[in-house]
Amino acid sequence: MWFFVMIALVNGVCIVTSRTLNGSLAQSKNAFYASLVNHIVGFLFLSVVLIFRQELFVVDLRGIPYIAFVGGIIGAFFVVINSYVLPKLGVTLTTLLAISGQVVSGFVLDVINGHIGSSLTLQLIGLLLIIAGVFYQYFKVD
Repeated sequence: MWFFVMIALVNGVCIVTSRTLNGSLAQSKNAFYASLVNHIVGFLFLSVVLIFRQELFVVDLRGIPYIAFVGGIIGAFFVVINSYVLPKLGVTLTTLLAISGQVVSGFVLDVINGHIGSSLTLQLIGLLLIIAGVFYQYFKVD
C-alpha cells in the first residue's frame, strides 16, 4: 500500500512541476501554445515508451467508445487553463483551487451515483476544511 501512496505523492510533485513549467512557457508565448507543446512532447515520450515495450502497434481503437476520446480534449483544456492562471495566481493557490474543484466535483458525482455511504458527514467536514483553506490562502495572497 505504501508503494502506491508514494507513487501518488510523486504524481503530485509531477503535476505541480508540469504546471509551473507550462506556466512559464505560457508567459513567453501563450496558454494554448504551452498546451500544444506539452501534449506533443508527451505524445513523443509515450510513443518511445510504447516502442520500447513493443506495444505501439497493439493499440486497437475500434472497441473504445467515442466519449472516451473527450478525455483528450479535457486534458488539453486543463493544461491551457493551468498555464494561463498559474502565473497570475501562483503555484500554491492554483494547486489548491484545482484540487478543490476536483474534490467538490468528485463529491457531487459520488452523491449522484450513490457512492457516499455512511461517511457523508466526514466528507462534508473535509470539503468545508478544503474550502476554508482555499479562502485563507486567497486572502493571504492579496
